[in-house]
Amino acid sequence: MKMNNGLDFREKLTQRTRTFALRVFKLCTSLPNTPEAFHIRDQLFRCASSVAANYRASGRAKSDKDYLNKLKICEEESDEAEFWMDMLAACELVKRHKIEALMKEANELTSIITASCITKRRNMENSGGR
Repeated sequence: MKMNNGLDFREKLTQRTRTFALRVFKLCTSLPNTPEAFHIRDQLFRCASSVAANYRASGRAKSDKDYLNKLKICEEESDEAEFWMDMLAACELVKRHKIEALMKEANELTSIITASCITKRRNMENSGGR
């Protein structure tokens, strides 16, 4: 994801997290109406939408610490989304090959957000934090 500046990066990642949530929602609506699918659907809906909502909210953070906190939530939720998709495959509710690209996207979002957290924490330490 090559970007010209921070704002361009933010806009593209905001769109990417939103698209991720929408793709997960489409997956969830295709799941069968079984107790295990209902549970996973609920968890997956929540964490995928949380990634998008919290990344968007990080743009309006009140401080560096607030920003970092919102990013950490995104990091945890994108990792959790990958976990629940893995559970879908493990429970044989969805064929793994059908969700591999979506699982890869969850992993990539986690990696990008983790790197952003590390950079922000380093910058905060260098500036004395806020």
